[in-house]
Amino acid sequence: MSNIEQTLSIIKPDAVERNLEREIKEFFLHKGFKILKEKKIQIEKNEAEKFYKVHETKPFFNDLCSYLSSGPIVAMVLEKENAVLDNRELMGATNPKEADEGTIRKKYGISIDKNSIHGSDSVENAKIEIDFFFKD
Repeated sequence: MSNIEQTLSIIKPDAVERNLEREIKEFFLHKGFKILKEKKIQIEKNEAEKFYKVHETKPFFNDLCSYLSSGPIVAMVLEKENAVLDNRELMGATNPKEADEGTIRKKYGISIDKNSIHGSDSVENAKIEIDFFFKD
């Protein structure tokens, strides 16, 4: 039985600033993901705070929200079998220094904060995050 899932991926401001959108999308396409929807937007800090609400008690919350709203981002809906887990593996560890070779963060990430990419961490959160950016 196939387990086709959707997940949200965001190309973060540091990667957009360096014109890496096409290269990062190629990573996904090479790994068998379909990019169902995408849009380039800039969000306000209060929107970033809603998006990252799950992290609001964490010490990095404010910086995270400031950063996500600091420049244009590209939000994408990705689809494939086991999309959530496969996307997380492809992104690599949050800290690019700890990310495995061949991952997006290893290749493009600058720091823990400027790690170029966001991906949903569960099927449940993927649904919430996709709705956040792609409410019809």
